[in-house]
Amino acid sequence: MPKMTKMTKSQIAAVVAEKVELKKKQAAMAIETLSTLACKETKKRGVFVVPGLGKLVLVNRPARKMIMRFGPKAGKEITVPAKKVVKFRIAKAAREAILGK
Repeated sequence: MPKMTKMTKSQIAAVVAEKVELKKKQAAMAIETLSTLACKETKKRGVFVVPGLGKLVLVNRPARKMIMRFGPKAGKEITVPAKKVVKFRIAKAAREAILGK
């Protein structure tokens, strides 16, 4: 398996800028705007779709019981309170492009 490294925001902006013939600063601003919009809309509407990539979904996770595995409460059952969590659901097209069919 190849060594996993991540692209920096600057590297992503450079690739986007070259591909759509923009300045690097404009591409970085577009990426930042998309990120801000995704957060705002997910909070407001509960879902934000990035076409061809996937969608951010705000989910209500119900309260649940859990047995502690370590620490001073090891072996004791505790209740984990309900909370909201954000999940990313990858689009079928993206999954197939990455993993193949």
